[in-house]
Amino acid sequence: MTPRPLLRLRKVCLALPEAHEVEAWSAPTFRVRNKMFAMYASAETHHGGGRPTVWIKATSTNQQLMIHDARERFFKPPYMGPSGWIGVWLDASPEWTVVAELLRDGYGQVAPKRLSLLLTARNS
Repeated sequence: MTPRPLLRLRKVCLALPEAHEVEAWSAPTFRVRNKMFAMYASAETHHGGGRPTVWIKATSTNQQLMIHDARERFFKPPYMGPSGWIGVWLDASPEWTVVAELLRDGYGQVAPKRLSLLLTARNS
């Protein structure tokens, strides 16, 4: 059975223009034009460390600010953390509006400009 956080994550990610899901490293990853902007890490894998999480493309500055302000919600994920990615715990009633905003930001960092503008126009 698919975990509920993954269902919500899919709904948000796959609503973004041309976003698609690819399994990599035994985990669902979300991409646009094959550039990854998010990865789900289940509690059962070594990526999740016993808790369901999502790793989202972010800037190093945003990563540092979020972790500093809310260590109980955000963390620096292994492997991708040094590149600025942010980890979000999904097992403690995450604020899905915040998660969705972070996902849109991560998407915007890797999406072609035309798709980023399409997303901006859609949200206006």
